[in-house]
Amino acid sequence: MARDQNPSGRELRRSGRLARNRIRIAWMYYVEGLTQNEIAEQLDVGRVTVVRNINEALKQREVKIWIEGDIAECLDLEKQLRQAFGFEQAVVVPEPSDPANVARSIGVATGMFISEHLTSDMSIGLGWGTTLYDALQTLAPKDVENVKVISLMGGILQARHYNPSEFAWQFARITGADCYLLPAPALVDSPETRTALIERCGLNDVFRRAERLDMAVVSIGYIAASSSTFKVNLVSESERAELIRAGAVGDVLCHFYDHDGKLVDHSVNERVMSLPIPLLRRVPRRVIASGGAEKIEALLGAIKLIDCNVLITTEATAQELLIRKK
Repeated sequence: MARDQNPSGRELRRSGRLARNRIRIAWMYYVEGLTQNEIAEQLDVGRVTVVRNINEALKQREVKIWIEGDIAECLDLEKQLRQAFGFEQAVVVPEPSDPANVARSIGVATGMFISEHLTSDMSIGLGWGTTLYDALQTLAPKDVENVKVISLMGGILQARHYNPSEFAWQFARITGADCYLLPAPALVDSPETRTALIERCGLNDVFRRAERLDMAVVSIGYIAASSSTFKVNLVSESERAELIRAGAVGDVLCHFYDHDGKLVDHSVNERVMSLPIPLLRRVPRRVIASGGAEKIEALLGAIKLIDCNVLITTEATAQELLIRKK
């Protein structure tokens, strides 16, 4: 009996077949409006199989959910935020029942916001993190040309899906944009190395492009060990303790600042390979997408740090920010 000499090809065909079945099930559920039981009956499979395929289609981002309509309470909070902080725009999403879904809810709204404001000849700078990665779920391709996407921070060594370079590339793939990355670690060993990489290794070109951004979209980190910056070991535990002693409450693109929105005196701020804060403040539309009870102090500082003029957050976060602003 002849043996298959190309097992990778066989696996590829099997993977394609599974994907087609998965998309068919997702189509029947989301487009045709069939129930899970109806799909199971029509395809002669178990309901568990249907549920698993629907969940996998969402995980693989083969399904993008777009919600139209406004919620009166959120609209009122948006107006209050604009008045209190001087934002040009504010987007407030309903508070999720599970606090673990805060980042995802904000990310979904961020993808919708960017899709609505995406135009030809636009340059967009992108930060990183789980919140922004979830924006890919609702990022919709548009008939636009000459869009440029610039990653505002160097990469992390761990293979994470929300790696700054990975996120920027995925964003560019969906929108059909040209993508420009910072091919360097997010944090280097010294200010001298940072200067050398920028001036002698061609990274100056990326920073020059960043000077012509139309929009910058960033999320923020807070100072707890569970924040992405510390989870991926960009900054050590001993450095985190030093940052706390220096008064740090959060970070934007790994720039650490205090509650007044001033950069703290620490070497991390001199070694980070990301867009300098003064350049970020010059971008016409400066978007912060972030929220959660643990980030209130960090958000208040970040708004001052980059002179944020667009905020995307949740109901509870908006309410707390307004209380703290009084």
